[in-house]
Amino acid sequence: MNSPGGKTRLCPSILSADFARLGEQVRAVEQGGAQAIHLDVMDGHFVPNLTLGPAVVKAIDRITALPLDVHLMILQPDLYLEAFREAGADWISVHVEAERHLHRTVSRIRELGAKAGVVLNPATPLASLTEILHEVDFILIMSVNPGFGGQAFIPAALDKVAALRDLIETRKLETLIEVDGGVGLENAAELVRAGADILVAGNAVFGKGDPAANTRDLLRRMREAEG
Repeated sequence: MNSPGGKTRLCPSILSADFARLGEQVRAVEQGGAQAIHLDVMDGHFVPNLTLGPAVVKAIDRITALPLDVHLMILQPDLYLEAFREAGADWISVHVEAERHLHRTVSRIRELGAKAGVVLNPATPLASLTEILHEVDFILIMSVNPGFGGQAFIPAALDKVAALRDLIETRKLETLIEVDGGVGLENAAELVRAGADILVAGNAVFGKGDPAANTRDLLRRMREAEG
């Protein structure tokens, strides 16, 4: 993963991809310059949707050398960490709201050899990170309420990202900030300027047009904002 002072990363989310052409679409964003692939895992309980499991992660791992960023929107994530890591997950993130023993979970992710992340829903305050921020590789800020792709960006996420960046710098940490939900050409630059290191984009990449070209356009907008 890149350091806070390095280039920002774009991670296309396959939640919005055409699963009938998944291999082709993953290769397209790879050609467009994507630095990782984001996979949303939903269990129908923590969020109102069902998506993919370790088998899909394993299939994607076979067709790309890019890191796989696996976002677990599930209850009892501890039960599935090994399965997703064995399937090819390189970064694994779990929700503050879903995990009661967060330190243990983060430690286990690292023991398995993956980068560990913690996720905050839009209504969850940054204060919930006080005792875990120094233990994780990245924080994922949700800028929509999780469960479905294609939702509108919640503007308050910009202030949350900026406040988190200030907190990380005050504590002299190297924790990265990732943002997921409603990310597109209209807000990518603002998010980078606010302090985001990693942007997840689904509909803006796969919704219409050429995913490779859409990836390049988003990256260009991000680079312009890096200063």
